[in-house]
Amino acid sequence: MGFIDFVKDAGEKLFGRGKAQASMKEAEADPSNEAKITAANAAAGDAILDYIKTQNLSATGLTVTFDGATNVASVFGVAPDQATKEKIVLVAGNVSGVSQVKDMMSVDKSEPESKFYTVVSGDTLSKISKAQYGDANAYMKIFEANKPMLSHPDKIYPGQVLRIPPK
Repeated sequence: MGFIDFVKDAGEKLFGRGKAQASMKEAEADPSNEAKITAANAAAGDAILDYIKTQNLSATGLTVTFDGATNVASVFGVAPDQATKEKIVLVAGNVSGVSQVKDMMSVDKSEPESKFYTVVSGDTLSKISKAQYGDANAYMKIFEANKPMLSHPDKIYPGQVLRIPPK
């Protein structure tokens, strides 16, 4: 897939808590200290990886790195299927502070790739479904394709990136 763009200021706020927050504050206090910047990037990558795991997504050898200078997260590993790979990329990208995800993953079972859609103000899953499939009532297909990131069909937000599976 390569690079996937995300809205940097939208999404789950992971870097404001725990080890990621402490490491980020230390790096900001002394931006010339390479060790502190490396530690902050590692803590941010770990926070994203932990968030992926909370979504019950896994892949063999799953690793996440983060570069705070470019706001790019990179994901590595072998997913069991295309849907899991795409969900891992989306979870990593739908984190506040991440503007791009570099997809370095492969899959055990190859399938057609989904499209990605960035939610804008006023969107609903029905509206997106109508535009993508020509049928507003197919919104549950989009909802199911984005579980567990979505807990309810009405809980989407501007800037969020969603999977739109093939018809």
